[in-house]
Amino acid sequence: MSARREELQDRAIVKIAAHLPDLIVYGDFSPERPSVKCFDGVLMFVDISGFTAMTEKFSTAMYMDRGAEQLVEILNYYISAIVEKVLIFGGDILKFAGDALLALWRVERKQLKNIITVVIKCSLEIHGLFEAKEAEEGLDIRVKIGLAAGHITMLVFGDETRNYFLVIGQAVDDVRLAQNMAQMNDVILSPNCWQLCDRSMIEIERIPDQRAVKVSFLKPPPTFNFDEFFTKCMTFMDYYPSGDHKNFLRLACMLESDPELELSLQKYVMEIILKQIDDKQLRGYLSELRPVTIVFVNLMFKEQDKVEVIGSAIQAACVHITSVLKVFRGQINKVFMFDKGCSFLCVFGFPGEKASDEITHALESAVDIFDFCSQVHKIRTVSIGVASGIVFCGIVGHTVRHEYTVIGQKVNIAARMMMYYPGIVTCDSVTYDGSNLPAYFFKELPKKVMKGVADSGPVYQCLGLNEKVMFGMAYLICRRHEGYPLMGRVKEIDYFMSAMKDFLMTNCSRVLMYEGSPGYGKSHLLTEIEYLASRHENHRAIAIALTRISFHQNFYTIQILMANVLGLDTCKHYKERQTNLQNKVKMLLDDKFHCLLNDIFHVQFPVSREMSKMSTLRKQKQLEALFMKILEQTVREERIVFIIDEAQFVDGTSWAFIEKLIQSMPIFIVMSLSPFPESPCAAANAIMKNRNTTYIILGAMQPQEIRDKVCIDLSVSSIPRELDSYLVEGSCGIPLYCEELLKNLDHHRVLLFQQAESEEETNVTWNNLFKNSVKPTEDTHFYTLVSEGRKEVCYLASGVRLKNLSPPASLKEISLVQLDSMSLSHQMLVRCAAIIGLTFTTELLFEILPCWNMKTMIKALATLVESNIFDCFRSSKDLQLALKQNVSTLEVHYRSLSLKPSEGLARDEEELREKEGEVIECQILRFCRPIMQKTAYELWLKDQKKVLHLKCARFLEANAHQCNHCKNRDFIPYHHFIVDSRLNPLDMDKVKKMAKSQGYKTEEDVIFSKSEFHKKYRFPENLSDTETKEVILHFFDNVIIKMRSSSEHIIPSESCRCEELLQIVILPLAQHFVALGENNKALYYFLETASAYLLLGDNYKAYMYLGEGERLLKTLTNEDSWSQAFEYATFYSLKAQVSFNMGQMVLAKKMLRKALKLLDRVFPTNLITLLFQTHVEKNRFFHLMNQHPQEGSVPGKKLALLYLQSACFSLLWKIYSLNFFFHYKYYGRLAVMMQVNTSLETQNYFQIIKAFLDYSLYHHLAGYEGMWFRYEILVMEQLLNLPTKDDTIEIIAYVADTLGHIKFLMGHLDLAIELGSRAHKMWSLLRNPNKHHMVLCRLVKSLFLKSRYKHLVQVLGWLWDLSVTEEHIFSKAFFYFVCLDIMLYSGFIYRTFEECLEFIDHNEDNRILKFQSGLLLGLYSCIAVWYARLQEWHNFYKFSNRAKTLVARRTPTVLYYEGISRYMEGQALHLQKQIEEQAETAQASGIELLKALENLVAQNTTGPVFYPRLYHLMAYVCILMGDGHSCDFFLKTALELSEAQGNLLEKCWLSMSKEWWYSASEFIGDQWLQTVLSLPSWDRIASGNVALQDVQKNKFLMRVNILDNPF
Repeated sequence: MSARREELQDRAIVKIAAHLPDLIVYGDFSPERPSVKCFDGVLMFVDISGFTAMTEKFSTAMYMDRGAEQLVEILNYYISAIVEKVLIFGGDILKFAGDALLALWRVERKQLKNIITVVIKCSLEIHGLFEAKEAEEGLDIRVKIGLAAGHITMLVFGDETRNYFLVIGQAVDDVRLAQNMAQMNDVILSPNCWQLCDRSMIEIERIPDQRAVKVSFLKPPPTFNFDEFFTKCMTFMDYYPSGDHKNFLRLACMLESDPELELSLQKYVMEIILKQIDDKQLRGYLSELRPVTIVFVNLMFKEQDKVEVIGSAIQAACVHITSVLKVFRGQINKVFMFDKGCSFLCVFGFPGEKASDEITHALESAVDIFDFCSQVHKIRTVSIGVASGIVFCGIVGHTVRHEYTVIGQKVNIAARMMMYYPGIVTCDSVTYDGSNLPAYFFKELPKKVMKGVADSGPVYQCLGLNEKVMFGMAYLICRRHEGYPLMGRVKEIDYFMSAMKDFLMTNCSRVLMYEGSPGYGKSHLLTEIEYLASRHENHRAIAIALTRISFHQNFYTIQILMANVLGLDTCKHYKERQTNLQNKVKMLLDDKFHCLLNDIFHVQFPVSREMSKMSTLRKQKQLEALFMKILEQTVREERIVFIIDEAQFVDGTSWAFIEKLIQSMPIFIVMSLSPFPESPCAAANAIMKNRNTTYIILGAMQPQEIRDKVCIDLSVSSIPRELDSYLVEGSCGIPLYCEELLKNLDHHRVLLFQQAESEEETNVTWNNLFKNSVKPTEDTHFYTLVSEGRKEVCYLASGVRLKNLSPPASLKEISLVQLDSMSLSHQMLVRCAAIIGLTFTTELLFEILPCWNMKTMIKALATLVESNIFDCFRSSKDLQLALKQNVSTLEVHYRSLSLKPSEGLARDEEELREKEGEVIECQILRFCRPIMQKTAYELWLKDQKKVLHLKCARFLEANAHQCNHCKNRDFIPYHHFIVDSRLNPLDMDKVKKMAKSQGYKTEEDVIFSKSEFHKKYRFPENLSDTETKEVILHFFDNVIIKMRSSSEHIIPSESCRCEELLQIVILPLAQHFVALGENNKALYYFLETASAYLLLGDNYKAYMYLGEGERLLKTLTNEDSWSQAFEYATFYSLKAQVSFNMGQMVLAKKMLRKALKLLDRVFPTNLITLLFQTHVEKNRFFHLMNQHPQEGSVPGKKLALLYLQSACFSLLWKIYSLNFFFHYKYYGRLAVMMQVNTSLETQNYFQIIKAFLDYSLYHHLAGYEGMWFRYEILVMEQLLNLPTKDDTIEIIAYVADTLGHIKFLMGHLDLAIELGSRAHKMWSLLRNPNKHHMVLCRLVKSLFLKSRYKHLVQVLGWLWDLSVTEEHIFSKAFFYFVCLDIMLYSGFIYRTFEECLEFIDHNEDNRILKFQSGLLLGLYSCIAVWYARLQEWHNFYKFSNRAKTLVARRTPTVLYYEGISRYMEGQALHLQKQIEEQAETAQASGIELLKALENLVAQNTTGPVFYPRLYHLMAYVCILMGDGHSCDFFLKTALELSEAQGNLLEKCWLSMSKEWWYSASEFIGDQWLQTVLSLPSWDRIASGNVALQDVQKNKFLMRVNILDNPF
């Protein structure tokens, strides 16, 4: 039975019938329109109040998923219950009017008495439904019912395509009056209904001063059987289901296919509903909160009671309204009798019907309808209300009976304005503001208190949309403000200045045209141009702005321009205009022709006989000739610049005149225009192609310019980084988008402001670890001051998630216009892509598209790329590059383009095929505008979203790990063994593959590895250091030879793609799981993402996604589970890594202790437990060292635990090594020992080797030579015993790299270069750019200190190529750091200082550089040293202060010590300045500086390679302070160390310093300036023009001979 029912309900005719009452479905109407039918019946009007307020609540909600579907559920929860009751009791739902419904029981008059009793029973049961149900949260539902009975007339009207029906008569008026009298839970009977009912059955309550009555309850006699009574009554109802159909609510559910009937019924249903039924889309597709424009039309008739009279009037009005709406894509949603009149509810912007300029179209339609209906003689009054905003548009009711309707406050406002302001066209303030029409088209009306509307805002009367010549009112809309600069339009202004210069020099006409879509700031640009043009002497700038209406007015543009030229714009009366005109044209035009100016300038010259006989065409020619003469005369006296805003609205006649004008005389015309909606006229085309026309396509503002604009708009000195990203991404560089997004944030009170605090006052916590703000460029600081130099900063309200915010209605409307202009299939593709996210792949899109083939999808994507809905990219690097910069302004040469052959349609098809090929090749696509993605996403219902998110998650999880190059591992080792994150079931092959990727071995592999183990190589004990070195280097050389020559798959076939997978797989997968509510799985992938970003060196991104993970962690409830404890431990360890990288060691240590506690490895907190734990670990170490590792035999869960413990211990010993306290070295030693023991437990060679190298480094830095040498030998023995295959090559490369790093730190520069060179070759062959760039950086520094410049420059070239190829900002920054070092210390130029400085200025806000502890410190400090040497102290302070903020981020890394040593040099040079100026603080500064230098040398983590420079600086500080003895000691120590290390750079500089300081030579003031001016370029050195020996002498000599006694 249920299968049969589903089959019936799937029929198109049944679906159509569900939108119509039985009165229409089974009606037999005359084909003529209007047609009238009369009958008797009972009417029930049910009003459910509370839904409008609920709709408003949802429509103004802040976040996406603001609940159209939730609204549908709530609406239909209540309304379907009412519909069901009505249908059960035999009623027919005539209409749904928003949140009300009108039902009919149609019977013969003699049956009315009994049927009224049935309807009363139904009404009381409806009230009973809601008494038992609790209202939804924040929802106050009130049901009021009115009943009426009697004679009813039905009117059917319409045209060939659409039919409408109305019920008219006294009973209809009565039922509305009865309902209006009802209070909550009341049933009111109209007077006639009370007369006709069975009074013995009803207990009533009288209403004072009314004939209507209120029903209290039914009081049937004791013997009364209602069921029998009801069954008998239903026999009189023609279409009540009975017999075999009694289980159906409606007989219409059983309709058999009948093409003729179906065609007839279709005329009563809206087209969008029919499209939905034809496309078999889900019902929810049409249910959404949507910005629309409501036009409510009310017609009051002279003879209300005569149906035949009002019928013809309604028919005439309906036909005209339909024809007007059709032009502008509006639709009649409902027609009903309303308070003695007929009302049409018209809507612009339904799904699929959204158009640009919707509000203007609505107002045009309203005025047209008003004008027509006012002329229909049977209509007494026409009243129209127009309101714009978000309303609920959707299908409301029951599955068997529902209608498409609109509900919302804007519907109510339009209805109330229509009733409270009769006889005119009114609109609300939103419509007024959004119309883009001049203010003089409207008149503000007195406010009235309107029922049910709390505050509608100002109400305006629309006076008509025929453009009036309102002289003096067509100026530019924008006004220039001195305190608000024009942002991001430097290039555009340059175009104007260049064209202006040409115009002045050549005395030829110039036309400058700026094209840009709405919102690009064209009006602001023209306002600035008007200002610039007016500043010139003997110039006159005439600026006007056009509107849509201007296009339809013949010669309007020239009319306004000439009125300004003739000075008529300032005249207050026509007589004044007439006098002015007479004076201006008396020498140019005969008096009898003055009347030629009457119509165009609204004057009243007498009409001459000659003029009355003149044809219209001849008049136009005479007028144009006169204007030409006037302009010729004017340009002789002054230069004219015409400025026209919105020039796409210039009429055809005006274009033709402008074309003649620029050919006849020198005139400069500047225009701004939106893209022409249709092909421009011939004259416009000719002007665009003119050789003197410059046509500019406006580009978007760049990210920095958007940031500056926001700071100026908000008057703040900084904004949160999250807000910056949101606005830069969301606005796409379009000023209007940025402003609307800001307004939306302000509306929701998201933005908060406070006075700026100094950075020193802030205590560092995890929440403020990153200075989470960005600042505007320096030249905008003046505009961001609140008052008297006071600065404010902006921050976000707590808990706000910007990325989840719903787009503003204004921007959503723009996207809906684009969506609705697409075909339904393209709309579906865009909506599916929106589910995936901003960026998506063609593979995933194909996976979730329903029933598409690949060819169709590619073709559709190509069309959408062509339409600028999507952009396509070949790789994620191309995508990231595109995101950094918006499309710039460009010049289009239409003249050149017009000379190319055009093949019309064939050419278009060829371009589309090319685009298809591009899409196939690219595979990565992204929404051009994020607003489109959000808008399309919101169109889905929650259940539909879940289904699609699930499909996406299932597809993505197969690749949710590291790339093939990186062996498909987890980013957090063995993570998936702990947490079950998969949706898809795993077969055994997949399990084995995953296990192998994580380093697991099969049983056979384990047996084989055991058999291999006895063949162990060991270094002979009697080998010398040189021989050991030769063995090691020879081994690495052999590995490189094997890598290059091996036929085995040792070298990977592709580079590392982890970053790309992170962006297109792992991060989207986390978001899909969030959408699905799978928080544990989402957490898993957010932690993976954070770990991946740490590996990629992006601390800020890691911090961000740890924040996402933290939110999810708080939602998990199973606190005792082991997997959750592991996730918490992982979370804390990643937080510790971020804190460590940011130099916040106290915070990092706290996080590590928490992580270890969760992993059951509590680290000691006092000396007693420390000593005990050390003893335990020593015993463990000896035990584990005597075991043979059996890789692959440790369970996965245990491995995950051990790897995480090892990572924690590795960080912990480095943190303890940084501290000066003596006992901390014991904690550090214990931590490194625990790391080694934990790694030995893993039985994984790579992990063990990493731990041994860390152990070696620890002992190196602590000065235990025997220990570090032993462990380095152990590492090499492990390597020599491993087979050279793809799994072990990465380990070998890592060892070469790490040993090279250790040797560099320890000052063994030659060996560091040997090892670094080999590591470079291996990482290059392994195609791992992240490792490759690091080894190149270290190699560069070794070569730099050795002064091996040829090799240095070669390696720098490799580093540059890698940075450009991989778009690697870190490599590029390091490259410029070395370039600065070369200028400062090596004495030649590889890249100029200006280029280095430009790089810093452009990239200092880059998140990777900004949150690296050492590199930016080094760059700033190098620039500060440069300026200090030049004694440009203002610039020195600027960069030194920036560096100072980074000094506190103390990390045990080479980069930090490189940076801090440069910073200390800058401070030493500043100390010299203080001493020279005899500053009071000089001595204290000197002591503090010396102490800081001594502390750096004393730290374990400061590698000996930095000692020569630090001792050099200490010597300089001592000699400045008059301590010659200490200076001698430090100089001697520095020279000895330089000699031992082979540090030729420092040795040379030290020798020169020693000679200089102790010589009798006088100081030369501008010595460094002279050196800078003579610094040779590397090209000159390479070509042999400059000898390297001479370059060595280009050193800065630090001044000392200032005073005999400085203190």
